[in-house]
Amino acid sequence: MFTHQQIKLTSALLAVAVTTTIAQPMLKQAAMTQNPFLQPYSTPHQTAPFDKIKNNDYLPALKEGLAQGRKEVNAIVNNSAKPTFENTIVALEHSGELVGKVASVLFNLNSAETSPELQTIVKDVSPMLSEYSNDITLNEKLFARVKAVYDQRTSLQLDPESAMLLEKSYKRFARNGANLDAKSKERLREIDKDLSQLSLQFGENVLNETNEYVLVVEDEKDLAGLPDFAREAAKATAKQKGKSGWAFTLQAPSYGPFMQYADNRELRKELYLAYNGRSFHGDKNDNSTIIQKIVNLRFERANLLGYKTHADFVLEESMAGSKDKVQSFLDELVTYARPAAERQLAELTTYAKANGFTDDKLQAWDNNYYAEKLKKEKYDLDDETLKPYFKLENVLNGVFTVANKLYGITFKERTDIPVYNSEVKTFDVFDKDGKFLAVFYGDYFPREGKRSGAWMNDVQGQKIENGENIRPHIVNVCNFTKPTDTKPSLLTFNEVTTLFHEFGHALHGMLANGTYESLSGTSVPRDFVELPSQVMENWCYDPEALKIFAKHYQTGDVIPNELIEKIRASQNFLAGLANLRQLRFGLVDLYYHGQQPTGETITQVESKVDSVANLFPRVEGVAFSPAFTHIFAGGYSAGYYSYKWSEVLDADAFEFFKEKGGLDNKAAADSFRKNVLEKGGTEKPMELYKKFRGREPSPKAMLRRSGLIL
Repeated sequence: MFTHQQIKLTSALLAVAVTTTIAQPMLKQAAMTQNPFLQPYSTPHQTAPFDKIKNNDYLPALKEGLAQGRKEVNAIVNNSAKPTFENTIVALEHSGELVGKVASVLFNLNSAETSPELQTIVKDVSPMLSEYSNDITLNEKLFARVKAVYDQRTSLQLDPESAMLLEKSYKRFARNGANLDAKSKERLREIDKDLSQLSLQFGENVLNETNEYVLVVEDEKDLAGLPDFAREAAKATAKQKGKSGWAFTLQAPSYGPFMQYADNRELRKELYLAYNGRSFHGDKNDNSTIIQKIVNLRFERANLLGYKTHADFVLEESMAGSKDKVQSFLDELVTYARPAAERQLAELTTYAKANGFTDDKLQAWDNNYYAEKLKKEKYDLDDETLKPYFKLENVLNGVFTVANKLYGITFKERTDIPVYNSEVKTFDVFDKDGKFLAVFYGDYFPREGKRSGAWMNDVQGQKIENGENIRPHIVNVCNFTKPTDTKPSLLTFNEVTTLFHEFGHALHGMLANGTYESLSGTSVPRDFVELPSQVMENWCYDPEALKIFAKHYQTGDVIPNELIEKIRASQNFLAGLANLRQLRFGLVDLYYHGQQPTGETITQVESKVDSVANLFPRVEGVAFSPAFTHIFAGGYSAGYYSYKWSEVLDADAFEFFKEKGGLDNKAAADSFRKNVLEKGGTEKPMELYKKFRGREPSPKAMLRRSGLIL
């Protein structure tokens, strides 16, 4: 499971109109002139000066940005000239630049390098940003000017990108309260403030729960089954935490191998309960009440805006288009996935019983353990065999090479670009003609200040302003197996696919080539944003691509054909169970957001969905909703289905790549770059896809790839 956080705090979203600005006292002027945000960046490519930014810089810089943004929007509102596309829509797009500049750094760090002090700042800032956003969408005079331009749209002869900016600018008002009465507008402001705080608290609680738990193993016999790489990492973790023995945490590189390999079933259960009970203990980190508040507030907000449910509001602007279509999509996939999952679970249970399992049913903490053993037996393949071929540096160079073969871009590491942690690597990215394209930051190891999962952000978006193509600064953040005293970072195959996935999002940002930042790069509907990332995952199974980067870290030997065939043969191993798991998440998301809240408990909600999309017995005291950061602390509410939706797109798209030469299919690569990666949200997603593929996507490619149909 992958997470993504696109913090696109663009000027058009955050602009505000008020009638006065706040004067800064003279005694603060000296401090203000030292604030890094308020000076032109003197760093390479004007990258964020992370080495100079201090926590006490954020609030003053943000307040200054708000003041500047208000002045800029006041100029639009008070312009005596007739509203035009340039003096209203484009001017609004360009306003509030300093707010986005500060917020992009702040929220990036709050995810990747947070601290209690930074979390406090974010809590203080979030209501200000929420109010700032509401001030634009609820400003009657501003909306009147936007509407005046929108009403002329058929006679303006705008290019497609400008027409899309006008449409989205108008809808941003119309869909977010511009037509409400004064009382309703005030309530909308209250709701948005509350939601911003609740979402932050939700994420902090999950991070706290993840960081606070550690399983210390003192007796080496309790490590039976664990491969050397997992033991060595656990020993290093124990040393880091000042513990004796071996320490296992809820971070993916620690949790995953333990659940796959540890023979001690009771310890697997203990770790499973800890991971799946995060923020569900009735203590200070409990998210149960927060979930109820968020769901209720989102429903009330949707009703205020004239929609039946939050899902109806969100999905109106999605590629799917409606809640009913998403529900039908998920339900149909369940009809394919569940029978396959039932067969696979029966096979797994039979295998387990033949190998000493004595209970009637496998529990959730048995799944990965016996799946790993069955996979080893069927394909003679496991992570211990593969990891030596996936040294992080080699995989990173491999994804760079794949991008070069497809799109002609190159990467050059730099050591003079400031970073927020010494583990972060930076690269210049150049196009095929040698022109500078982007800055790329790679941040790959877990830390206590970094939330779990993997995601892509930008610190600076792409846009064209005053004739200059301002290039983006893109960040990939992951949580991979760290190097030890004796071994480099060796990735599991799942971590390899994660790296490729996030790099696909990075390409969407780095190759962006639009005029307006609010339409650029990953500024697309949720059910389209996963297409570039999931297309990249396919290359992890491609023999030509694998031989580029899968080289033994000690001998340098390229991965043998025999292992490649095993990887490919095992691609659909237990795919029914994997598909059902993802559908379970999507169905729970839609259940929370697709109807009027009924006051059901988290357990009741999950039990209803589990009757359709979960084959393992329910376990008391655990639930995944309280740690479901995608939908309660991220941007995927009523949108988690998009991972499956995008699988339909990416499987169909990758068949096009493979039809005529794979990495050498220049026609497919050029079309994908031109019509998808460069275009961002400048046109409707289906139109962009049809321009790339020549037709609408077929779901059969995804079903074939997953082994759900022949």
